[in-house]
Amino acid sequence: MDRVAGWDAGAAWWQREYTDGADVEYEEQIIPLVVEQLRGTRRVLDIGCGEGQVARRLAAAGVEVIGLDPSGPQIARAHERGGGPCFTRSSAEQLPVADRCLDAVLACLAFEHVHDMPAAVREIARVLVPGGLLVLLVGHPLLQAPGSGWIDDKILDERYWRIGEYLREHAVLDEVAPGISFEFIHRPVFVYVNTLAEHGLFVEHMEEPAPPPALLDEVWGYPEAATIPRILVLRCVFQPPMGR
Repeated sequence: MDRVAGWDAGAAWWQREYTDGADVEYEEQIIPLVVEQLRGTRRVLDIGCGEGQVARRLAAAGVEVIGLDPSGPQIARAHERGGGPCFTRSSAEQLPVADRCLDAVLACLAFEHVHDMPAAVREIARVLVPGGLLVLLVGHPLLQAPGSGWIDDKILDERYWRIGEYLREHAVLDEVAPGISFEFIHRPVFVYVNTLAEHGLFVEHMEEPAPPPALLDEVWGYPEAATIPRILVLRCVFQPPMGR
């Protein structure tokens, strides 16, 4: 299944379930976290912007935003909802942006769907000014690895979080709703960190935020879930090699 076709087919479902205030995790954690991480930046490229909800919040905070997404229906909806950013259809591996013209790039829960990550990181390094920022959010590679989940062991009378296949890079097709499937690519943390460093993007700050309380009540209801982060946040500074 073509991964972009999957997002095209599932765009309306995604927009209904995860945007415009529908998703507590985006509203209470992801969007505020992104806005805080990019506070003080002037021009941001939002890779994998979807229908633009994060880009709109950044624009409302006074940031000039360019939103990119490979899905036609997502970009069409982004244009309809407007809100200040400039939106265009594009892949992460070929950014339609000039060299050294941005002071920040955001990839919010998008790199799990990018096949050629080195090419995407190379493009990010191309468009950032020296000292520019990359804010990268991914589903936590360790604790949200495919196959991870709560185990309610009735024999031992224990509840614990099982970690799936963490060290193996692989793609999984996840049926998120009847007839709607998205491809997710799992990579260990060291693959992200080393690929970023190879292109001059060095981690200066990392966060593993606990899930927001409202999400814990809505999804699991286990108090232990507060100890299992769902996302990993890396803020990187671009330091180009000498002579570039």
